[in-house]
Amino acid sequence: MAQYSTLNRLSQIAEDQWGLITRRQAEGAGVSQATLQRLATTGILDRVAHGVYRLTGAPPPDYLDLRAAWLQLAPEVPAWERTPEQGVISHRSAAALYGLGHLPADRHEFTLPERRQSRRSDVRLHHRAVRPGEWVVLHGMPVTRPSRIAADLMGDKEDPEAVAQVIADALRPCYDFPAAFADALAPYAASFGLRRGDGLALLRWLLDTVGDPETPRWIEEARAHAERSAEKNGKPSARPHAGARPR
Repeated sequence: MAQYSTLNRLSQIAEDQWGLITRRQAEGAGVSQATLQRLATTGILDRVAHGVYRLTGAPPPDYLDLRAAWLQLAPEVPAWERTPEQGVISHRSAAALYGLGHLPADRHEFTLPERRQSRRSDVRLHHRAVRPGEWVVLHGMPVTRPSRIAADLMGDKEDPEAVAQVIADALRPCYDFPAAFADALAPYAASFGLRRGDGLALLRWLLDTVGDPETPRWIEEARAHAERSAEKNGKPSARPHAGARPR
């Protein structure tokens, strides 16, 4: 009866967390570390990462390693109570979750607002705020939007053509908007020899590198949005120079 009560407490947490539970969450539910170890020894729990367990009766979730690494960032907080302050999946990991581009996600990448370190060699933590509108819930976890992914990859000095492929792959199924990419890329325009803040020109150049036939339509959508925003704000619209190309 005691074991049934313990498993019931663990299951109540794990059922809304892909069958996973952290040691901190279990201890918060009154289950000791010794009991967790005993359940792992008897095969009732499967240790999938340091301090993270899976109930063996539950089907293995997709992206198991990524989910476990994300839970480790704030092991005492249930998945359903988390905010971006506890970590957002970003960069290559976020692109892989969407199925964008071809950059290998050989490390789990997260963005947090405060500087932290991880002892795991396969985890990389980035320190930057993630504002409202820059992330969504995908596969039950907070993930940066494609426009933010592209900006983060540019900031990481990834290969521009690889970033362009991420952008094109996101625009085709309408995971994000052309104007959102232009805005997100604006801080990097000057680094490519373009007019400072001209995200539209940088977006056009990047898309030209992958030669997608939809590029003219996407650029026109981004330009029209920029012109509407400029008119609304009473400012001159920022048009990319016709011959603008990175150095």
